[in-house]
Amino acid sequence: MRKTWFATVLLLGLALAHHGWSSYDATREFQTTGTITEVTFEFPHATIWIEVPPTGLMMQRKWYVVLAPPSRMEARGLPSGSLKVGARVTVVGYPHRTEREEMRAERIIVDGKMVELR
Repeated sequence: MRKTWFATVLLLGLALAHHGWSSYDATREFQTTGTITEVTFEFPHATIWIEVPPTGLMMQRKWYVVLAPPSRMEARGLPSGSLKVGARVTVVGYPHRTEREEMRAERIIVDGKMVELR
């Protein structure tokens, strides 16, 4: 009984921790290119921080990019070692509705190779 209760609480916590995609604006797809400054390749989603050079009146800035789950990325040919600090990447995705400079990636281009993440 105690193990069942613990397992239920654990699974409920994991379910609540996983966010939905409604917090990203799927009507505003955009693309940005930058240099990876941080990589996290772990459950539930891999993430990267990219530094984007200034454009027009915009100063240099960093974007937090939510990628796919690691298992999906590996299945699609993007293993953990392929995302390296210092690598230049292009990301296509949707901006977060309330968090500035956060996006959900639909696809990523690394070393000239485009990988569909969804």
